[in-house]
Amino acid sequence: MQEGVLIHPAGPDNARQIAELYQMAAGGVADYLWFGMAERGESILDVGERRFVRAGEDFSFQNCTLAARDGKVLGMIHAFPMRELTNPEPGFDPVLRPYAELERAPSLYIAGIACYPEYRGQGIGSLLIQSFGVYYMNDNMAEYSLIAFEENDASVRLYQRLGFEIVARRPIVPHDLIQYKGDALLMARDVFPAKEIT
Repeated sequence: MQEGVLIHPAGPDNARQIAELYQMAAGGVADYLWFGMAERGESILDVGERRFVRAGEDFSFQNCTLAARDGKVLGMIHAFPMRELTNPEPGFDPVLRPYAELERAPSLYIAGIACYPEYRGQGIGSLLIQSFGVYYMNDNMAEYSLIAFEENDASVRLYQRLGFEIVARRPIVPHDLIQYKGDALLMARDVFPAKEIT
């Protein structure tokens, strides 16, 4: 149910909520990254909050858009213009290599989208994807891209309904913190599709 839902840019005071939602979206990849970055006494979510409270970085509150109702955050989308590829060298972290190899540039890369569990299935994810692009109009990106997990059927179906197509895949490298097996999928669609997405 989308009635009363407002879409607006995040602020630094939303960093903890963004970290929580990004953790949900990332299927354990964020946990893997943040665990390796944790300082003494920090939890995984503390690391995520520390990263998203920064300004001027790809992983920043400045690249997050929120869905809220009556001042309560329901979900978020994290996206930024990807202009160059990571191009992983020999010795690159093998767990992260599949995701680096699936990057697509130039594109407006949707790094994560999630809603709190009690607000799922209400069309909020669709609303976020359809609405957030207005904040990136000046970046002149012709394509959206994202990486999904093959096993996450609900998310893949949502993206396909919104016009995304699978354009590449890589096998997921198993790790205790990664929640999915099978393949990671690169999905993409035009920012301005030839036909209207319903």
